[in-house]
Amino acid sequence: MAPLGDSRDPKTWRTDVAHLDGLNTAAVAADATGQLVYCNAAGENLLSARREQLINRPVIDVLLPEDHRGGGREVLTHALGGASWNGRLPFSDPSGTVRTLDVSATPLRRKGKVVGVLFVLEDATQAEPTRGRQQRVAARLARLARVTAELVSAEDMDAVSKIVTSQAADAAGATVATLMRLEEETLVMAAVRADDTTIAARWERFPLAAHTPAGDAIRLREPIFLTGRSEIRGRYPDLESAAPGERTLVVLPLLTVGRPIGAISLSFPGRRTFDSAEGEFLRLLADTCAQAMDRIQARRDAAERAYKLKFLTEASEELSSSLDYHTTLRNVAWLGVPEFADWCSVQLLEDGGLRALAVAHVDPEKVAFAEELQRRYPPDPDAPTGAWNVIRTGQSELIPEITDEILVAAAQDEEQLRLARELNLRSAVSVPLIAHGKVLGVMSWVSASEGRSFNVADLTFVEDVAQRAAVAIDNAQLHSQTREAAVRLQRAVLPESLPEVGGWQFASYYSPSGRTEVGGDFYDVLPVDDGVVLFVGDVMGRGVNAAAAMAQMRAAIRSYVALDPAPEIVVRRLDRMFETYDYTQLVTLVYVLADPATDQLHVVNAGHPPPVVLRADGPLETVSEPVTAPLGLGLGRQERRAFTIPFHETDTLLLYTDGLIERRDEDIDVGQDRLATHCGALAHDDPTSCLQLLVEGVRDHTREDDVAALVARRIPPV
Repeated sequence: MAPLGDSRDPKTWRTDVAHLDGLNTAAVAADATGQLVYCNAAGENLLSARREQLINRPVIDVLLPEDHRGGGREVLTHALGGASWNGRLPFSDPSGTVRTLDVSATPLRRKGKVVGVLFVLEDATQAEPTRGRQQRVAARLARLARVTAELVSAEDMDAVSKIVTSQAADAAGATVATLMRLEEETLVMAAVRADDTTIAARWERFPLAAHTPAGDAIRLREPIFLTGRSEIRGRYPDLESAAPGERTLVVLPLLTVGRPIGAISLSFPGRRTFDSAEGEFLRLLADTCAQAMDRIQARRDAAERAYKLKFLTEASEELSSSLDYHTTLRNVAWLGVPEFADWCSVQLLEDGGLRALAVAHVDPEKVAFAEELQRRYPPDPDAPTGAWNVIRTGQSELIPEITDEILVAAAQDEEQLRLARELNLRSAVSVPLIAHGKVLGVMSWVSASEGRSFNVADLTFVEDVAQRAAVAIDNAQLHSQTREAAVRLQRAVLPESLPEVGGWQFASYYSPSGRTEVGGDFYDVLPVDDGVVLFVGDVMGRGVNAAAAMAQMRAAIRSYVALDPAPEIVVRRLDRMFETYDYTQLVTLVYVLADPATDQLHVVNAGHPPPVVLRADGPLETVSEPVTAPLGLGLGRQERRAFTIPFHETDTLLLYTDGLIERRDEDIDVGQDRLATHCGALAHDDPTSCLQLLVEGVRDHTREDDVAALVARRIPPV
């Protein structure tokens, strides 16, 4: 559009926007003060007034009923601030009939400065949507899809916050947006976009248990859609409005593997309704945001623990032979028995108590005796000496000689004193187990031999042993935590379960290699209008980067499937994504759209092992042609044509990754032949157990590699 003049003279504005006169859709323009300065013929028809009657009146007063003008002014302010807005607002014609308008508010600029706003208006109550409305809805969905794709590649929480509260809000048509993180039982504001600057302060943090839309959405694990001020007030009477006038509120819980991590709140001016496509995109936005947040946190945790694990392993070579800290503690306890001491015990601080995990003595009967004594008389947490004092102070204790007076002072009764005397204790040293400034427990060495007493030099030696033991303990605990973080990351980006679809049976198998690594194999099953989408892929590489790329790929594919599930279109969009965002990973993918109505599979194979189809009457087909290049090769846009194969009831499809068939020093064709000989097992009734047996029979158990496999079988309708 041509730039608009600065004058309030309607003739100037009309000259600038004259090309809108012939538009079949109503269009009005307001200047920077909000006064209506232009209206085309379609606008006159919609407003039932001549433009001369409308010029220089407040545009919001002209367009909206009085009780909706607060939301309209919010949209006007939003657009004058330089941001476009698309949504729905009510309109009252001269007869008093209230209709809903599709409204597009676009800033008008002159030399980079916003000088006004163009409103394009269309009756949303028409039975048949016009081409313009269809285009606007499609554009809004496309914007949401782009926002979702950007979330997939977000590298930190700042990026996620900006995308949600700015780009996602604009794409959806919201004027107020908040992103909240769940920290234990408290919701904390991570980011907010609102004209009311006090919102962030009022909602900086609040209990999850409070009666709020965000708290309820998280507890219910379901989005909340509230249309109109009366509905909002009816459910949340104490909730102040984000802005004046009618509002629509949408709150989306952020869930990852069923675990809540926060919520997105979007507030819209007016009474807004959402069709199924928009609702699905909003849910997809929330899912992708949750995955991005969880991925970022998991990657941060895994990187930190991996660094600590490496550091501690190098610092504790003497005691790093086992990652089982129970075994490590037994080794430590026996390290100096009986050469250095007669007794050694290791106690760890767990849940506010001391737990004896290792006791060593050359005489097994004495070990049992000492353990029974400790059970009957646990250490006193308030004692001025002993294990608890070492825990409290972090300071070692050296008792060169254990006198009878010391035993008397420590005994709780005569029976304990008698038993302590039977142990014939002579000398003792107790030292804290400290790793990274944290006291993990206490190690005690005791002499029961005549002439053996500990001195300062012995204390120094024992402290060195305890330091190494503490590093080994922390090593094992960090290993366990890293494994948990890795498994959580893996589960966050793989489907928790396969969908139940009438006329289909599905089964999946996934096994990552290694103990702490996460892999790059991914798969999914997505019901669509025309049937079912199935895909299996492999991101080259290992570790958190590969898993992050896997998450990005799976989320991107799901987004593109929502737009159009056609195989060639989805894979072509993936090619464009690789070009646009300069992905460094190489990805193979086989994508299948199964269409039961035509008894066909539509397949695109991007450098992936060929699918296998087991026919109902017995023959096995390997779908080996054609195969295009993997994603991410940097070859530019390729021809990605889908090929079609028959697929009837009781036919079975197998998709898999190369980890299933590859073996060392063996040609890949041999592995595919081996797979073919085992595929007959898939003809049995239970595809899950059959797939398990097939994988066990085909894969190389001596080779650590990811294995992912997906089975889909058509079954007759019940």
